[in-house]
Amino acid sequence: MPRNAPSKTASKTASKSARPAPKAAKKADAIKILTEDHRKVADLFDEFEKLKKKDELDDESKQYIVETACAELTIHAQLEEEIFYPAARDAIEDMDLLDEAEVEHASAKQLISELSAMQPGDDLYDAKFTVLGEYVKHHVEEEENELFKKVKKAELDLEEIGEEILQRRMELREELGIASDEEEIEAEEAPSTTKRRRSVH
Repeated sequence: MPRNAPSKTASKTASKSARPAPKAAKKADAIKILTEDHRKVADLFDEFEKLKKKDELDDESKQYIVETACAELTIHAQLEEEIFYPAARDAIEDMDLLDEAEVEHASAKQLISELSAMQPGDDLYDAKFTVLGEYVKHHVEEEENELFKKVKKAELDLEEIGEEILQRRMELREELGIASDEEEIEAEEAPSTTKRRRSVH
């Protein structure tokens, strides 16, 4: 989706709230990695609503937050669908839970696709992002309270799956031209005026 370069304030506002502790996921198992992803995206939705309530959400900040959240969700969904869900299907008996999770992903992807074709000033832009946040919140609650608990009880090598997820995430970020968390931290801390910008689409 085309967008203007975000202002430094917009970039810092969104990225600080969305950034997990550096390298926190490196030693984590699959569930910890996916849970960190959930927190990162939840922070972006919260930041959007907070700035909106304060009437401090300009178009650049809005677009940066929306594009960042959509990119993170796209990668997260693909990681779950390619790696985590197939492993879970082999380990647990509740296929309905996994089927519902995939349908929820499809609904979220539809909204992400619609948002990617829009600009911040367009009708329903804010509403679509807010509804996406509600979908994601519901999906996260089900995953963390039901699916993840069942997977933890199963005999799965969550560290090995975690390694697969981290490797695939790097590949997907590269394909989409998105800096890794570590690269973004380095770019923010660098005194250079040419900071790396996130390219979503």
